[in-house]
Amino acid sequence: MTPVYTTGLPSDMHSVYPAPPYGQPSLPPGYVPPQGPAVVPPPPLGYVSPQAPVMMPDPERPPGCPPGLEYLTQIDQLLVHQKMELIEAIFGWETNNQYIVKNTVGQQVFLAAEETDFCTRMVCGSMRSFVLHLQDNTGRLEVQAPPGSPVGYVMQNWHPYLPKFTIKNERGEAVLKIVGPFCDCNCCSDVNFEVMSLDEASVVGRISKQWTGMEAEMLTDADNFGVRFPMDLDVKIKAVILGACFLIDFMYFESSPKQDSHH
Repeated sequence: MTPVYTTGLPSDMHSVYPAPPYGQPSLPPGYVPPQGPAVVPPPPLGYVSPQAPVMMPDPERPPGCPPGLEYLTQIDQLLVHQKMELIEAIFGWETNNQYIVKNTVGQQVFLAAEETDFCTRMVCGSMRSFVLHLQDNTGRLEVQAPPGSPVGYVMQNWHPYLPKFTIKNERGEAVLKIVGPFCDCNCCSDVNFEVMSLDEASVVGRISKQWTGMEAEMLTDADNFGVRFPMDLDVKIKAVILGACFLIDFMYFESSPKQDSHH
């Protein structure tokens, strides 16, 4: 018969434990051996955490392409999403604009962030001057490519009732025109700025301010844009058209009704 050990519990609780194997120390009643960390199986190949932004793969840079602009060699359309700031929606206090630039499949291509001081934003509003820092996914591109070497210019042209701009290359030579609508307050629809040839005879692209819904339009100035251009267009001019998108946002869509009530 196998010997047993009894605990020192009250007589009405007959807890009986078998003796430990020979050569092993006895364990106190209720002892639970420690367990190692749970083994979590690795995620499937290609899985990306939903919190992490999906980056566009780094393409090979062709000869003559400024570092950071090689992403644009494979793109004919960009989506520009301005980040919505809670303090703007609640109090109407203007914060530094921040944008995420993506391709058509939702992969992040660039990040853009405004640099201005609080007083300038609150006093000058959408008429303020600003510096916009543009970085690729490696953080190596900043506004110019490389810094100190402009890739082009956006010049506003006078017109009695239409917003017009000229896209120029790094040598100051006119390349394309941008023509906007007579009214930039289209309710429940997109507002389109056409990218056109120099003689304005043909449309080659578009900067479209997308309708984001009544609540978003009324409470905040966070906007979404779509930018289209020819696939074979010079990457420097593509970058200038993207810069024109930011300029158009500041000039025509920066103010919201809540912010206007504070001025």
